[in-house]
Parts: sequence; C-alpha cells; structure tokens
Amino acid sequence: MTLNVIPLDTPSLGDRSYIVHDGTTAAVIDPQRDVDRVTELVTRLGLRIGAVAETHMHNDYISGGLALAQAHGAEYLVSADDPVAFARLPVHDGEEIAVGSFALRARHTPGHTFTHLSYVLLAAGSAPEPRGVFTGGSLLHGSTGRPDLLGPAHSATLAGLQYASARALVADLPDDTPIYPTHGFGSFCAATATSGDQSTIADERRVNPALLTTPEEFISATLAGLDAFPRYYRYMGPANLAGPPPADLSALTTLTVEELRAALARGDWVIDVRPRDLWAAGHIPRSVSFGLDGAFATYLGWVFPYEERMVLIGAHADQITAAQRELVRIGIDRPAGALTGPLADATASTPRATFADVVAALADPSAVVLDVRREGERRASHIVGSHHIPFHELPQRAGELPAAATVWVHCASAYRAAAACGLLERAGLTTVLVDEAYEECLDVAGLSVTVGAGDAGPVAASDLGALAAGSGS
Repeated sequence: MTLNVIPLDTPSLGDRSYIVHDGTTAAVIDPQRDVDRVTELVTRLGLRIGAVAETHMHNDYISGGLALAQAHGAEYLVSADDPVAFARLPVHDGEEIAVGSFALRARHTPGHTFTHLSYVLLAAGSAPEPRGVFTGGSLLHGSTGRPDLLGPAHSATLAGLQYASARALVADLPDDTPIYPTHGFGSFCAATATSGDQSTIADERRVNPALLTTPEEFISATLAGLDAFPRYYRYMGPANLAGPPPADLSALTTLTVEELRAALARGDWVIDVRPRDLWAAGHIPRSVSFGLDGAFATYLGWVFPYEERMVLIGAHADQITAAQRELVRIGIDRPAGALTGPLADATASTPRATFADVVAALADPSAVVLDVRREGERRASHIVGSHHIPFHELPQRAGELPAAATVWVHCASAYRAAAACGLLERAGLTTVLVDEAYEECLDVAGLSVTVGAGDAGPVAASDLGALAAGSGS
C-alpha cells in the first residue's frame, strides 16, 4: 500500500505541517492556523480528513487543529495529559489510531514539553512496518526541540527527557524510517541549528548530538547554547490550550490618510510591509519596516505589544492579505486597518549604507554603530567598536543610545536592521541602515572584527576568509 506524506511549509516561522494519506483518507499533523491551505489541497486530491493530530501544544504558533477537525468532522488527537478546554480524542502512549487504511501509533516523547507525543506512521497489516515518524519538537534533523520554553525551572529536566526520548525513538525504529519534524526549518523552537530538508533514523545516528554524547554532555551543551526566543511565544501555549477559533482572513478596514494620521497620533503601531528598500526611500514618519520578504511574523511578534493597536501599510492589497495570513498564525487576528497605494504622507526617508561606509562611521564621534543581532551571533563575530543591543530589546533600551547621535544599524542580513531603524526613529533617533549581509564586512579594509568567545582579540576583517557570520535574518 502506498502512503503519501505531503509537507506544508511555513518558512517565515520555520515550521512544517504534514498531510499523510492513502489516496482516500488523510491525517493532518500539526496544522498551522490558516487551514484553508489544507482544505484546498485535500479537496483537490479528493481526500477525506479522518484525523488531525497535535504532537504538542505549540509555543511558536496558533494551531488550526481544532478548527480543522471540527470543520471536517475528524477525530482530533491530543495528548490525554494536556489540560485542554475543548473536546478531543485523548491519546496515551502506545495507542494506535486507525485512519483509513493506515494508523498512527502515539509515542510519549517528552523534552520539548512534558506531554509531547510523536506519531509513528504504520501501514495496514498484521505486522505493520513503520513508514515514518512525525516527531514534532522531539527529534529534529540534526538537533532536538529546545527544552526551555516552559521556563528555566524546567529546562534541565526537560533536556534530560529530550535526550532519553530521542534515544528511545532511535532504538525502536528501523534505520530507514523517515523523520518528519514540525520544527527545525528556521524555527526558534530548535535547540541548535538543524541540518537538511529530510532525514532518517540512520542519518540521525550519525549526526544528532542527542545520539552521540552522554546525558551530562547533552544537557550541558544544550542549555549553554540556548539563545533568546520570541517574546510572543508566551501567548501561544495558553491560546492553544483554550482552543483557538477559526482564522478570520477577511479584508481589513481600508483607512483614509486622515485615519492613519489619527492612528499615529494615538501611538498605534504602523507597520510597513513593503520591501525595506522602498521603506528606506520614502515612508510615513514613525512607521516601522517589517517586509514580507523576511521572517515577518517572528520579528514583529517579538517586539509588538499585543495589548496595543496595529495598522498595516502596503504597496497593494495582496501585501496586506499576505501580512494578515502571517499575523493570524501568531494570534494577531484583526489589525485595526490598512492603507495601500501611493503614500501621500511618506515624508521620511532613511539613508542606506554599506559596511565600507561603516569604517568612517566608527571614527565619527557623532555616530554609533549598532549591532542588533542576538547574543550568540555577537559572540561568534562582531565589529570592533560597535555597540550591541539585540533587536528584541530595542523597545526597552533605545534610551541607552545618545539622543544626538546618528545610529548606523546592522544585523546579519539587514532585515532586522531595517526594522530596528524604524523602532529607533519611532523613539526620536536618527538612523542609517547598513543594507548588506554581515559577511560583506569581512572583506572591508580597515574594518576589524572579533572571532569567537574568548579569542585573542580583534583581527583584520580582510584576513578572515570564509568565516561563518552570525545566523538569522
């Protein structure tokens, strides 16, 4: 019997959902909030959804599982140990749930959360062979799910459980079993960097730290390597336990210029979703650049206060529609309105520069070169003489920067730098956007960087060759 596994990627959050089917009946694993993507695909393929399964109560997105199961009359598989506020099929370790001509066998794999389940995909038969395993935030491609999302008090315990869960899966499954994780494609739910687009149990035996180290080594290295995760995560778990309603993707209210001015006067967040070069060339004062060409939801959700109002600006309606889809995935359901087309009030602009220009800025007493990458990126390599405030801390720490200075902002790819310029300008500062990837600074004469924590000191950037720069966009 042929079983088909179809991944549904959400690149901006670094996650992957799955549809598995036998040609007639489908199961959906860890669906994102915008389940119209799933419905359109199964309808086109002529499939019936028999089950929707959650590996865990997600911390990095709002699930569409409950709404999808209810809309299709499907069983909703959720750990029996999760204290949810809605009806579901409570699943225990070892249970097999039949879906059409195949089955999903639940495996308790704690580590990312205490109640985490993985699902082994089984074909029909008296002695069914595993055809894959949906590992959620347990065993990832070359890594595991991070163990600190439930708070520091549980991190070491969960790291130990994660180690044991990874080894238990590998011990029980054939080497050729494909691994289908939810996280690890750029998601901050991964404990360390992941590798590749696909993997098997045999692949993980060769590369996964959980399978190559002692428990003590794994726990120590995992906890030491953890960096900050998006602040919006704190809203996701409670919302998923409560049972999210269906996503509303209907068109937002169209704002007039006068209404936009009133929103700015109230202090609303005005989010410009155009590419950063267009924002830099001309934007509405106090608007902030979060282009749709980067990790839009992740970085906007990291700094946006959920209790405040948001309005969107785009070049055309399709950009607003795309932004809405990204936002409902993290629980920002209905921004207060949107404005598209030519921006009559776009009276502000932000100069763009290269790392070659940064050499002069470092020598200018009226300038500050600001690195907004995360702590781990900064430790790996940074420009000597630059100041550091991680992007996600800017709303609280912008006051540390001299009010009269011109702030030259850089990150790894310029995406966060553009957003940081907007945040700083919103706070009354003057900025310059360093609109280049960080690796470009390695070839700039006269610019020095440090390499790694505890290194001997700065070296000329031009001597670093192919040094790997910090990750992230």
